[in-house]
Amino acid sequence: MLKSNRELDIMRRANGVVAEVLDLISEAAVPGATTLDLDELAKAHLFERNAGSAFLGYHGYPKVLCSSVNEEVVHGIPSKERVLKEGDILSVDFGAIVDGYVGDSARTLLIGEVDEEKRALVKVTRDSLYAAIEACQSGNRLRDVSGAVEDVVTPHGYGIVRDFVGHGIGRKMHEAPQVANFRTSGRESALRLRPGLVIAIEPMVNAGTADVKVLDDGWTAVTADGRPSAHWEHSIAITEKGPWILSDPDHPDPRG
Repeated sequence: MLKSNRELDIMRRANGVVAEVLDLISEAAVPGATTLDLDELAKAHLFERNAGSAFLGYHGYPKVLCSSVNEEVVHGIPSKERVLKEGDILSVDFGAIVDGYVGDSARTLLIGEVDEEKRALVKVTRDSLYAAIEACQSGNRLRDVSGAVEDVVTPHGYGIVRDFVGHGIGRKMHEAPQVANFRTSGRESALRLRPGLVIAIEPMVNAGTADVKVLDDGWTAVTADGRPSAHWEHSIAITEKGPWILSDPDHPDPRG
């Protein structure tokens, strides 16, 4: 479970590729673009960087990018039929593999002029991620991370998705432990955060109910009430000197 300094350096490179792709998508996600256009852009950059896709073929998933629009929570499949329009929000989740290690991150993007309800939802979800990152101090418990998300989100009356949670990450995209976005009890929630642990924290927050349903494609999860959802994610390494956001190239290595 715990990663060596060498492994963390590789994971930083994998997450660097992820950040590059998400930056490209952030620029290309404009009204009139299709989600398939964005997937092709991500695929081309993977090839250019000689990196593998963490998503393509994972349990049969057919694309390199997850692109979830408005009421879609996660795992939206890119399609030429899905055309972005003014006022949409788009959650993009992407993973890359470099030298056998996985990087994973997600952002929710505003497409053109977006109404205040969606803007507020996206901001609170992002704020909850960064509160959870701040809780990623060596010696804290996993429940401190989960509770930080809940404490930011709950006062706004939003629904925190319970069907999907964050996870450990390394040679596999999903490793132990699970990282809930709400307080839980039990042995896993009491896990002490130790240097070398890497977790992907990914709050998924709905404007209304926390309930979701999966569409007939077997992948796309949508809000049960049709209201919008936002999703933010970073891959975080625990170090003796604080959290290291591997998927943010501008975040300095605290190891010194």
